[in-house]
Amino acid sequence: MSTAFSMPFGATLVDGGGVAFSVWAPGADQVVLEHAALDRFSDHTMARDAQGWHRIVLPCARAGDSYRYRLPDGLVVPDPASRFNPLDVHGASQVIDPHAYRWQDGDWRGRPWHEAAIYELHVGTFTPEGTFAAARARLPYLADLGITAIELMPLAQFPGRRGWGYDGVLLFAPQPTYGTPDELRALVDAAHALGLMVLVDVVYNHFGPDGNYLHAYCPPFFNAAHQTPWGAAINYDGAHAATVRDFMIANALYWVQEFHVDGLRVDAVHALRDDSPRHIVQAICSALHDGPGRERHVHVVLENDANQARWLGRDDTGAALCAQAQWNDDLHHAAHV
Repeated sequence: MSTAFSMPFGATLVDGGGVAFSVWAPGADQVVLEHAALDRFSDHTMARDAQGWHRIVLPCARAGDSYRYRLPDGLVVPDPASRFNPLDVHGASQVIDPHAYRWQDGDWRGRPWHEAAIYELHVGTFTPEGTFAAARARLPYLADLGITAIELMPLAQFPGRRGWGYDGVLLFAPQPTYGTPDELRALVDAAHALGLMVLVDVVYNHFGPDGNYLHAYCPPFFNAAHQTPWGAAINYDGAHAATVRDFMIANALYWVQEFHVDGLRVDAVHALRDDSPRHIVQAICSALHDGPGRERHVHVVLENDANQARWLGRDDTGAALCAQAQWNDDLHHAAHV
């Protein structure tokens, strides 16, 4: 069994051969795709539409090829929707075939939330090797301990070799020092074989300062009307917010559908600035519940210093209307004191 999440952006393999490339760059009049097979880059001017999308289909491209985008001022940037960026956050992206991995968890339907005994797992420090493969080998220890779910601290690519992960800039690319996307898939597959759920920690309230190129070609990704500790907030409620919201909702679905994870822990939702009628937290939870959640258990845990009860409601059957649970930071802070 193989699975892939269909994204409207990034690099997508085309049936019959070739790759379709798409990037939203409304701040650039022209974007040039630099594509490489065997490390020899060639230039291909992309077609721009009225909404600022730049697209091209390259029949000669294939999985494993490198690519990057060149802006009119000469700045070269990775794909913001890169599935893998092996040469750090400033390097070229790599075309990935998500269908190449053969999943073994076809009968897995997850576990109900009341069975969750969660182990927070930082891939970089859980083992001496700090990799997906090494963590996979240690999963039986957690299962024997009585753990029923592992929560992987942020996997979205951050600069450098090591970090907690909360300054990620390439939200669709697993951190390459941990391993390849297929090695992450194998970790999830092995967890499911042991009856372990897998949650992924995601950060949708800011990007890290190093390697975030969106300001250079996509100013509408941010809304200066809302200021945060990291500068202008991610644009969830201003002009052109629909595309930004689609990007983040797609990211949530991507981890759950393409990597078969059982849910998300959403970091610092109190720092998500959104005055729209439908808050981005509700939009993400609805997309998960109405999509993969119709076929298996999919859970959302929030970190929320504001302790807002509105996202923790239940229907008459006890099912979550939005998120299943909230991270208990009050206990966390009290313990530190």
